[in-house]
Amino acid sequence: MEPDPVASSPVTKETQVIAIYGKGGIGKSFTLSNLSYMMAQQGKKVLLIGCDPKSDTTSLLFGGRACPPIISTGSAKKAAGEEVTIGDVCFKRDGVFAMELGGPEVGRGCGGRGIIHGFETLEKLGFHDWDFDYVLLDFLGDVVCGGFGLPIARDMCQKVIVVGSNDLQSLYVANNVCSAVEYFRKLGGNVGVAGLVINKDDGTGEAQAFAKAVGIPVLAAIPADDDIRRKSSNYEIIGYPGSPWASMFEELGINVAEAPPVQPRPLTQDELLGLFTASQVGRDVELLPATLADMCGSNVAALQKESLEVVYDEEV
Repeated sequence: MEPDPVASSPVTKETQVIAIYGKGGIGKSFTLSNLSYMMAQQGKKVLLIGCDPKSDTTSLLFGGRACPPIISTGSAKKAAGEEVTIGDVCFKRDGVFAMELGGPEVGRGCGGRGIIHGFETLEKLGFHDWDFDYVLLDFLGDVVCGGFGLPIARDMCQKVIVVGSNDLQSLYVANNVCSAVEYFRKLGGNVGVAGLVINKDDGTGEAQAFAKAVGIPVLAAIPADDDIRRKSSNYEIIGYPGSPWASMFEELGINVAEAPPVQPRPLTQDELLGLFTASQVGRDVELLPATLADMCGSNVAALQKESLEVVYDEEV
């Protein structure tokens, strides 16, 4: 089934709603927590919304403690006959407002559907009337799922930022996000890609090459550094004025705010593989077709039965 056409009217909201996508574990939550903290220190009013079923987006921001997820909080409130309020699900630290959508329990539902339900709750809480300079949405890069592709498919954000690294899997996800943006732009959508944030940059250059190939800028390159890794593991913010990493996140904040949304040119699988050496991705491995003998071993003769198909003589 093709999705319903998205709205094609110009974007008029003053609040910048930005969806950040990336492969699980690539560092979206780390990047967003530090980015939102730095933007708040620069005088911006920022709302950070975790849209990952793991509910870990806000953990670093609150020193290891995550916000109570909206979905589970809503279920508990409903069971008690009460309504969810802002104070139940939204919390703040040093100017950053944060909340988690959450997701269903393991094996009990669809994560993407949970995201949709979470946004329905946000709308009931007045989401469209909130007054923020920036709303940052932390999404898994699995945009094949309708729930995770919601901001792109329904023009819920003005632009998308992808987080990746110099590895094939994270760039594969980033390329999928670019493909989703291209697809919905053809249907009349307004969302574009503002750029790529490279996390754990080891200097090998594949992520920079990817950004150049798809036509998007690199907004920041966060190095693979032991100090960053250690502080991130200890749930410490490094993106604050006066820190050794302040200038990097100050520049990222400016780039995120000012980078225009553009329509990317997604790569084919072969083009994506071409960013890496053959030894890294196994391009010199030959695909050998399997045979029935390979599959059945010594039983292959017993499986080769005569056909019961009726063959009629051709008419003269």
